[in-house]
Amino acid sequence: MDEFRAYRLYEGEDGSRPRGRIDTLSVDELSAGDVVVRVAYCALNHKAALANAGVHRLIRSYPRIGGAEIIGFVESSDDPRFRHGDLVQSSGHSVGIDHDGGFAQYARLRAEWLLPLGARTDPFEAAAIGGNGLCAAMAIRRMEENGLAPSSGPVIVTGATGGVSTLAIQMLSRLGYDVCALTGKPHAAEVLRKLGAAQIIDANSLTMGQRPLESARWAGAIDSVGGATLSWLTRTMQPGGTIASIGNAGGASVDTTVMPFILRGITLIGIAAYPLALREQLWERIWAKMRPLHLRELTRVIGLDELPANLDAMLARQTIGRILLKPDLGRRPSSAQ
Repeated sequence: MDEFRAYRLYEGEDGSRPRGRIDTLSVDELSAGDVVVRVAYCALNHKAALANAGVHRLIRSYPRIGGAEIIGFVESSDDPRFRHGDLVQSSGHSVGIDHDGGFAQYARLRAEWLLPLGARTDPFEAAAIGGNGLCAAMAIRRMEENGLAPSSGPVIVTGATGGVSTLAIQMLSRLGYDVCALTGKPHAAEVLRKLGAAQIIDANSLTMGQRPLESARWAGAIDSVGGATLSWLTRTMQPGGTIASIGNAGGASVDTTVMPFILRGITLIGIAAYPLALREQLWERIWAKMRPLHLRELTRVIGLDELPANLDAMLARQTIGRILLKPDLGRRPSSAQ
C-alpha cells in the first residue's frame, strides 16, 4: 500500500473543463479519514460524469479523486467497528466531490460513512446493485408507503436504460408489478423486456399533450429524467398515484399545474440521502425479496485507463446499465469480473 494508482482531476485553466490524469499516490495524499479501504469496485454515475466534465462546477477544491459508490475491503481502521478484511459499502456524503473517492486503488473514508456487508456478500453483486440499487429500493419503499401495490396498476420507469432504472425495473418485476419502460433508445427494447418490462414506450415518438390533465395511466412512476417528462407524468397519473423523482438527466425545471394534485390527489416524492440504518433495511429487502437477476449481463467492468472515455459516454447517454471501475484491472479488456 506504499503507492497506488488513482484517476485524479485537476482544475482547468480559465474555467475550462478539469484535466484528468492517472497519478501514483500514497495514502497520506488522500482526504482525511479513519478507515482505509482497498477499493474492489467503484460504480460510475451521472454525478461523477458531470464532475469529470466540469459541469455545474460541482468540485470546489482540486485536485480531487472522483467516485462515490464504493465497495471494498478494510485495509486499516482507527475505528473499532471495522477490522482488516471487512467488506464495506459507501455512497454519497459528497465523496468524489468534496472528499477523495473511489476512482483509485485505495480510499480513505470516515467510519460513519461505511456500511458493513458481511463476509458472504459477493463484492461484484454488491457493487452492481450499489447506491443505484439502494435508490431504486428507496423509491419503491416510499411509493408503497403511499399506498402503491401490484394491484394498483402499471408503474412506469423513465430513462429506462440508466443504472437506477434498469435495477428498478428488475426489482419492481420481482415484486409482481406491471412495469412499463420509457426509453429514448428503442434498440434496447429486447433488453428491457428481459429485465421484466411488460411494455416499452419510445420516448422519441411520445406525444405528451398540453392539457392540465391527460388520460390517467400510471399508478406509480420512478423518474430519472425530470423536465418535460416529469411534467407529463404529473398529468398522466391515476388518482392517488405516486411519482418518485430520482434524477434530472432531462432538465431540472418542471412545468405543471396544481390540477393533478388537487383533482387526482397525486403525490410527488423526492428520493434524497437517507441514514445508514435505513440503508441496512433496504439491503436486507433487496437480498430477501427483490434481488436483480441480470446483474452480469447489464454490468461492464473497466480499468482506470478506460475511465475518462466511459464517463464522457455516460454524460452523452450512450451507455446501458451499470459500469464498474475495478481499479486494479489494468489494461485488460473489460468484462464482468
